[in-house]
Amino acid sequence: MSELAIIGGTGLDKIPNLEILRREVSHTPYGEPSAPLTHGRLAGRDIVFLPRHGTSHIIPPHKVNYRANLWALRHVGVEAVLGVAAVGGITQEMAPGRIVIPDQIIDYTFGREHSLFESDLKQVTHIDFTHPYCESLRQQLLEAGRSSGVNPIAGGTYGATQGPRLETAAEIIRLQRDGCDIVGMTGMPEASLAREMNLCYASCSVVANWAAGKGELPISMKEIEKNLIEGMEQVKALLVALLSMREA
Repeated sequence: MSELAIIGGTGLDKIPNLEILRREVSHTPYGEPSAPLTHGRLAGRDIVFLPRHGTSHIIPPHKVNYRANLWALRHVGVEAVLGVAAVGGITQEMAPGRIVIPDQIIDYTFGREHSLFESDLKQVTHIDFTHPYCESLRQQLLEAGRSSGVNPIAGGTYGATQGPRLETAAEIIRLQRDGCDIVGMTGMPEASLAREMNLCYASCSVVANWAAGKGELPISMKEIEKNLIEGMEQVKALLVALLSMREA
């Protein structure tokens, strides 16, 4: 049994140096997860890894089966989940290549399965989502980031958009006016479903590009790929430090 799972986003379809112990195909009440669960060891610690977009990165953000992914992780005994995601930077501090551990989120998605509590209910169920991320895991991430030299940005508001297209410049102006610091496509309903399942969930966001209208040059897929490669190296260093710290 592993208490920590890592959901990998764009740029983290697999974890280098992960000692793979076994792969497990899961069947859930909500359908199939994005991929088989990979049970392995990293930095001497058992973890479970799941690529959010599938093993071949073919599942777009609005088609990810977030309910099945999180249910499968909880079913195998996971207690904490780290969601890694590529995002765009909106405010000045959120420059490409930076790692952000957000503390708030605003949901702009639509048409996604947002809750487990939809049918066959004895009563309506509400969750407290005042603070959407697990603070204990956030603090561990920040400490691991400092000890590994990554120095992530401690806080920020993640604006979750529908995708798969990128946003317009006007939409980014609106998000910034709403208080968003970064923008991504997979932050919700992953975070709220984790809360419904009593999972300790936090996000590790890699800024891959300036959001629409914020950079001096047009958004370039080549530049995004370059920034993701560099950013994911920082994420891997942070993960090793996090696991070593949790083991101590």
